Amino acid sequence: MMAKRQRRRVTGAEKTGIVKRHLVDKVAVSNLCDELDLQPTQFYQWQKQLFENGAKAFEQPSKSSKMGAAEARVAELEMTLVRRNSVLAELLDGYLNCCFANGTQRKASGVQAAAMSPRSA
Repeated sequence: MMAKRQRRRVTGAEKTGIVKRHLVDKVAVSNLCDELDLQPTQFYQWQKQLFENGAKAFEQPSKSSKMGAAEARVAELEMTLVRRNSVLAELLDGYLNCCFANGTQRKASGVQAAAMSPRSA
């Protein structure tokens, strides 16, 4: 029986270097595969991946995509504030209605004045 070979992990940088040796240094694929104990199909798969994804090396992240993400985050945070303000207004309204219903108008007006006054930063 044949012993099962253990898989070898090859990093992206190593794969790029191997393909580069073929393309730039003109080392034959058969020589590379013999030297590195690779199957030619594996080499050609790496070469194909390099060509298919090579455009990403030249792309720069656009400011619009960064701004789009930031603007989306701002919109999300604004919606959170709107929801919280709505809940607070509802709670305050309920509290004031409760106070007026029980005849404690003086305390309620003080709470209302405090709630309506602008806060200093």
